Amino acid sequence: MPMTLAGLAREVGLPVHVATGLDRPVAWVHSTELADPTPFLEGGELLLTTGIALGPHRAYVRRLVDAGAVGLGFGTGLSHARVPAELVAAARAEGLPLVEVPREVPFIAITKAVSRAVAADEYAALTRAGEAQRALTRAALASTADVVRRLAALIGGSAALLDPDGVTVHATGDLPDLRPEAARLGPGPAGSAWQVGGAHLAMQSVGRLGHLAVATPGPLDNVDRGIVNTAAALLTLALARSGAEDAVRRELRTARFRLLLAGVPVEDVPDGPFRVFLLPPDTEDPPEFWAEHDGHVVVLAREIDRPAHASTEVDAGSVARGYREASRALEENVPDFADVPGSGLLAPDVAVHAAALLAPLDEPLRDTLRVWLACHGQWDPAAARLGVHRHTVRNRVRRAEELLGRSLDAPGVRAELWFALHVAG
Repeated sequence: MPMTLAGLAREVGLPVHVATGLDRPVAWVHSTELADPTPFLEGGELLLTTGIALGPHRAYVRRLVDAGAVGLGFGTGLSHARVPAELVAAARAEGLPLVEVPREVPFIAITKAVSRAVAADEYAALTRAGEAQRALTRAALASTADVVRRLAALIGGSAALLDPDGVTVHATGDLPDLRPEAARLGPGPAGSAWQVGGAHLAMQSVGRLGHLAVATPGPLDNVDRGIVNTAAALLTLALARSGAEDAVRRELRTARFRLLLAGVPVEDVPDGPFRVFLLPPDTEDPPEFWAEHDGHVVVLAREIDRPAHASTEVDAGSVARGYREASRALEENVPDFADVPGSGLLAPDVAVHAAALLAPLDEPLRDTLRVWLACHGQWDPAAARLGVHRHTVRNRVRRAEELLGRSLDAPGVRAELWFALHVAG
């Protein structure tokens, strides 16, 4: 704790003549007999004088107040037997603490007392900073959430790790919505401090991966700022390491999937049968076995609960076929490979597929389609060969489309149907 004027007066034994502001901390002690010592003051000093050249008392005290002196110590027993009443009145009027330094108390004793207190404070600050660094380092070995929790405890306030958009990732304590401030700071190295109500807030970038925000009842002192900076540095390293590890894991997943495409067995593949799904590259938290390949997220699963382009059922030995089927579904912008025109031509069991495709059609419709397709979709030649009116052919073809649920205007559907009619006989 910094030494205050009140504490110094008690320790050294100094009578107090003006008690206003005795709780002010004493940064240092300076003794002088100059009428205007302010050029030699930085603020926070207790000025000691025997009053040889005070000049007008009110002007002298005013200069000390303007220079930021925390108090005046007046030595008695030399040039003055007692503290001048005019000086006491001036100090009281200006709100400057005034203590008496009797002759038996040397000025050097006051300087030593303050020096010891300053040294003790600096040692305590270094000790606290060192302990905080060790505590934060231990927390960083566990998780970024632990760093945030430990930081909040060390500064006696709240702390939060935010993503680049200012959305909370981890938080301990209450903080306001910081998204506007994150947008203002941007991704580069930057920081800010402001006050909201009675809370003091500070925010700084954590590399380009996010922001660290803290809120405290009072402004951060030098030690607290150092602690926050240490936490920010550790979070920057942790997030960068996490990003690098994620990149390595992505590369390993992609390599494993390429092995599957080449027919090489790998571990942790789902038990078959499963399907190959293609999802957009920005998909978050893909399910089960997944990898990034050719700009897409590839998932091997029985089913998934999000939009995707899927193959038919495959196993670990036929992933390459499943990937080709899912890619065709993506090209045609349909959810399943079975919806791709002509996909039945590539079915593993063509006869089973042909029977399933033609099941809704009776023999007259099959015969009509066989002839119509052989005539390249021309109505009059097909009608002539079938011995019916061209409108009958048209009606039968439209009826077949309704039963099949497919348009026969698509070349792929015609090809698949032609092939199925010949396989089925």
